[in-house]
Amino acid sequence: MTPLEGPLVSRRSGPLGGRVRSPGDKSISHRALIFGALAEGESEAADLLEGDDVLRTAAAMRALGAEIERTGGLWRITGGAWRAPQRPLYFGNSGTGARLTMGAVAGAGVAAVFDGDASLRSRPMGRVLEPLRLMGVKAEGHKGRLPVSIHSGEKLSAVSCILSKPSAQVKSAILLAALGAEGETRIHEPVLCRDHTERMLAAFGVRLDFESDGAAGRYIAIKGGQRLRPASIAVPGDPSSAAFLVAAAVITPNADIVVENVLINPLRTGFYETLKEMGAALSFENKRIEGGEPVADIRARHSVLHGVETPAERAPSMIDEYPILAAVAAFASGETMMRGLEELRVKESDRVAAMEAGLAACRVDAASGPDWLRVRGSATPPHGGGRIATRHDHRIAMSFLIMGLASEAPIEIDDGSMIATSFPAFGAAIAELGGRIEKP
Repeated sequence: MTPLEGPLVSRRSGPLGGRVRSPGDKSISHRALIFGALAEGESEAADLLEGDDVLRTAAAMRALGAEIERTGGLWRITGGAWRAPQRPLYFGNSGTGARLTMGAVAGAGVAAVFDGDASLRSRPMGRVLEPLRLMGVKAEGHKGRLPVSIHSGEKLSAVSCILSKPSAQVKSAILLAALGAEGETRIHEPVLCRDHTERMLAAFGVRLDFESDGAAGRYIAIKGGQRLRPASIAVPGDPSSAAFLVAAAVITPNADIVVENVLINPLRTGFYETLKEMGAALSFENKRIEGGEPVADIRARHSVLHGVETPAERAPSMIDEYPILAAVAAFASGETMMRGLEELRVKESDRVAAMEAGLAACRVDAASGPDWLRVRGSATPPHGGGRIATRHDHRIAMSFLIMGLASEAPIEIDDGSMIATSFPAFGAAIAELGGRIEKP
């Protein structure tokens, strides 16, 4: 297997086939570590994603006082009273780890400094700090960005707030801070976004109340002073990582694969819904509930695709999958229009700009605006042949490596080392299915 470091090239491959597993869901893995560290006693997490981002969160929980050990595929987390870390909590490139831990630290009443790499330092943190300050948290940031200092000893009060933009990270930070606030915190969520925090808080013994707002959204209420009880969490496969494997099958002639044990939470399946609308031969098999979350095996086969329009309201359920959707759209006849993408401009990179530039390098007609991306494909595979600037973004890197498996000419990316942040076994999974990723 080719190490995923430095420049990489993907080439047109023969029929992809077989069964593979997606790595553990990154969102759930972060939460299992944080919630386990907050709970008084020993919790367990099985099939945790062991990518760089999650390992940074594990290191942060240790620095805050939790005992964490790994035995085989099982992680044991002994939590309880947190302490101020002796040095800044460094989250590398993990926005989820940093933002959720800010809320947890505020609720626990300890002081901490948060930092990350150059990419994370460029991403907005004010959206988390603003509601925390309304609760009484004293925090200092560098123009709304990392490094951020949260001070201890502040008495927190419950608030009522509206999520003006759908963000599971902001919602989660508020819920975790609310555990240490006096009174009942209410969050109005006009547009539903990922609900892993709510599901897992319930698994750890925290009560939340929900009320419909009469439209598509809801109110969430949580009372302060609740303690987390230890729990055992089975982490399902990450649908955002599985998306790359499914996409490879859909665009590669004669492919037929199964990705096992994938989370199919309805707030995470917008990509798969969109693929079906494009004509993809895609099915969820062996559906079941594990750890309070719905999971299934996903079967995907080569398909004749056509362009579609994805509405803005679908964005929260597929926000991480737009880069690979843009790559798939290059193989679809007609125009694919993606709307509601403003959040993609402030991810690990400006993903809209990165995809537009990469597609152009592969001779694909693409254009964008502040919150949209348009890709025009044809009935034949795109030319490919480009050298892609990944901008140190794992999803940009994987998207173009997948595209190269079925384009006319090979596609080269400038660096694949950051893929380990979310999908350490990406190269092995592609090779197991029959794909070709090589050194140039």
